[in-house]
Amino acid sequence: MYELDESKYLYLLGIIPVLVLLFLLNLYWQRKKQREFGDLDLVKKLTPERSVFKPALKLVILMLALAGIIIALVNPKIGTKIETVKREGVDIVFAVDVSKSMLAEDMAPNRLEKAKQIVSQIINQLGTDRIGIVGYAGSAYPVLPITGDYSVAKMFLQSMNTDIVSSQGTAITDALELSSSFFDDPQTSKLVILISDGEDHGEGSGEAALKLKEKGIKLITVGVGTEKGGPIPLKANGRVESFKRDNEGNVVVTKLYPDALKAIATATKGGYVYGKNTREVSDYVKNALDNMEKTEFESKQMAVYEPQYQWFLGAAFLLLFLEVFFLERKTAWIRKLNLFNEKE
Repeated sequence: MYELDESKYLYLLGIIPVLVLLFLLNLYWQRKKQREFGDLDLVKKLTPERSVFKPALKLVILMLALAGIIIALVNPKIGTKIETVKREGVDIVFAVDVSKSMLAEDMAPNRLEKAKQIVSQIINQLGTDRIGIVGYAGSAYPVLPITGDYSVAKMFLQSMNTDIVSSQGTAITDALELSSSFFDDPQTSKLVILISDGEDHGEGSGEAALKLKEKGIKLITVGVGTEKGGPIPLKANGRVESFKRDNEGNVVVTKLYPDALKAIATATKGGYVYGKNTREVSDYVKNALDNMEKTEFESKQMAVYEPQYQWFLGAAFLLLFLEVFFLERKTAWIRKLNLFNEKE
C-alpha cells in the first residue's frame, strides 16, 4: 500500500524531457558551428581529449538527480503496519433561536448572525466530538442530526434563518425536548448548547431542563442581545424599510432576558455565558467539554504510512556529488572500450 502526499508536484517531471530536448538542440548547434569552423575530423584532432560520452552521462546523472528531488517533494508513503485508532468525544446539540426577535441588531451584525458565529467558533475548537443542530421559534425544527462531519454542519448552520419555522415565539421547551431526542446512545456524554435572547421563553422550560438532567444531559445557555434591547428591522432587498410594531402601532423593542436562560441552565448543573465576546463563549464551552467524560464512539483499523522522501533526496544529492567528479575529458578505461569508434 502506498500514497502520494503531494501528488501535485508530479507535474514537475515534465521539466526533464524539456531539458533533454534543450541539450540535444544545443548539441546540434555545436555540431553545426563545428562544421562552419572546419572539417569535423580536423576539429576532433584539435580536441583529442574531448569525450562524446561524458556530456551525455552528466546529463543522465543530472536528470536522475532532478527526478529524485521532485519525487522527494511528492513524498511517497508506504503502509508499513496496521493500527487501531479510537475516536472518542462528547455528543453536542446546538439549539439556535431563529425567532424574529433574533433579527434585532443590538448585537452586531444581528443576534442570529452572532449566534451562527458563536456556533461556528465552537465547532472550530472541537476535535472528535459529534454535533447536531436544532432550530426553534414557536416550535422546534430538526436541522441536522448527530454527525461528525463539521463541514456539513457549518453548511446547514449558515442556511438557517427566521423563515425555517413558521410559528413565532421562543419555544425553549420544544427545543430542549427535540434536542434530547437526538441522543441515541445512553452511554455517551451529552451536552446541549442553547443560544437565544430568552424572550417569550414560554412555560415549562424549567421542567424540560429537569428532564435533561434526569437523562444525564448538561445544558449551557448563551445569551445574545442586550438588556437595553433594540427594534426588529423589517428589510426588503437588504435595506431596512421599517421596524416591527405592536397592535397599537408602537415600535416593538426586544430585549435579552438572561435570568430565564440562567435558571434553566442551573437546573441541569450547567452554566450560562453572555454571547457578546465569541472567544469567551468558545473558551467557556471548551473548558466545560474538558471537564466532561469522553466516550468512545468507534475504533477503526488504519494503515500507518511512513514517508519515504529521504531515500529519493539522499540519492539525488549523491548523484549531484558524483556529477562534480565527471569531467568532459576522456578517461583511460572509456578510451580503451572505444564505444563510439573514436580511434582511428
